[in-house]
Amino acid sequence: MTTSRRSTPRANTKRGEREILEIVTRVAAWAGGKHQAMAWYRAEPISAFGGRTAESLVKAGEARALRDYLDGLSRGGFA
Repeated sequence: MTTSRRSTPRANTKRGEREILEIVTRVAAWAGGKHQAMAWYRAEPISAFGGRTAESLVKAGEARALRDYLDGLSRGGFA
């Protein structure tokens, strides 16, 4: 059985790392810096996602939905 590079555990880890970095970078300005953004990412419940954290969303493969949510906030939407 042949496995594509995109579906290997290492490729998935790299993609996850990129998603974390992108999200933390996006929220750093309004969170007060990178450390605060990482704390938000790990621990802040997001009501729009039933109280799940950004971290749990990314781990569940829902980074795109989170990015869409952050885009809405940046355009003046409400949390």
